[in-house]
Formats: sequence, C-alpha cells, structure tokens
Amino acid sequence: MKRPPPRDDAAAAGSSGGGGFKKGKGMWGGKKRNEQRLGGSGGALSLAAFANAKSRNTGYNPALIKKQKEFYRNAKLISKYKKSKKHQNQSNCPPQFPTLEEGGADATDVPKPHDKRKKRTSQSLNVEYEKKRVEDEKAKKERDAMIQAKKEEREKSEAKRKELREKMFKRTRSGQPVMKYRIEHLLETALESSNK
Repeated sequence: MKRPPPRDDAAAAGSSGGGGFKKGKGMWGGKKRNEQRLGGSGGALSLAAFANAKSRNTGYNPALIKKQKEFYRNAKLISKYKKSKKHQNQSNCPPQFPTLEEGGADATDVPKPHDKRKKRTSQSLNVEYEKKRVEDEKAKKERDAMIQAKKEEREKSEAKRKELREKMFKRTRSGQPVMKYRIEHLLETALESSNK
C-alpha cells in the first residue's frame, strides 16, 4: 500500500478545524518524548535505556495482590472461628467451682481439676516418650546388628575372592599358569552346583 503524500501544517490545521491533535502528537507527548525515553534520536537503544525500559516499578503485581487477599480472608475466618468458640465455651460451661461467696472458706481449698489433667498429661507424655525411646533404641540396635553382619559377610567374601585371585595368578618358572588351583576351583564349583 502506498503512503499518502505529506500535507502542510497550514492545510492540516484548516481541515481539522483547529481543535484536533496534530500528526505526531499523541497522549504521551509525541515523537520527541518517546525518543528521549528510549535514549536519544539514534536508531538503536542505549544500554541504560534498554535496562531501564522494563524495570520501572508500577506497583501492580497480581500474584502479590492475590496472596494478600487470601491472607486477609483467612485471618477474617480464623478470627470469626475463635469468637464463635469463645462464645460457645462461655454459654455451655458455667463456672463449676464454688466461689468465695458461695462456698465460704472451703472454696480456697478446692483444687482445680485442670491442674490434675496437666499432671496426668505430663506423666502420660513421659510414659509415651520412654516407650518410644525404648522402641527407637531397639530398632537402632537391630539396624546396627544388620549392618555389622553385612559388613562381616562382605569382608569374608572379599578375602575369599582375593585368595582365589592370588591362586589363579600363580605361575610356574616357565610362565605357565599352575593348573592345580584352577582344577580345584572347577571341582569346588561343580560340587556346589550339584549340592543345590
């Protein structure tokens, strides 16, 4: 498509009625401002302009906004839940202990039951802890025994292999392999396979 021929400013001003935007002037201040923002009138961007082009902070981060909304929604739900629990506890549980006015001097001697529960809880926790510790120690001993047995078995097999290797590599004075050990090995393997 061909470009239309350029018009003069006087003709353009007369045709637009004097109230419109001139060509090249936009909402953001036109071509000059855009060039200045991009680092001059040259064709290429300067390094500084390129680095700063996207690094301007607009303050708009949808992921952050979503997180904050979720956080506030959760906080509101938690506070409602706590209030309802508190209200429920107050309505369901009237004071069970005699107060000083109702019970007289004996009211101070009455122990609070939640203290007993705390003691029982700590004792039961200690018992559970001891049981768990004993079980853990037992499991650790079993693991150590298994590891030790495997280690010993590995050492025995390595020693046996090393001994066999030394026998297989033995040579006569003339450099020929000693057949005695090779035949023994063949006999042993044949006997083992026949026993299985």
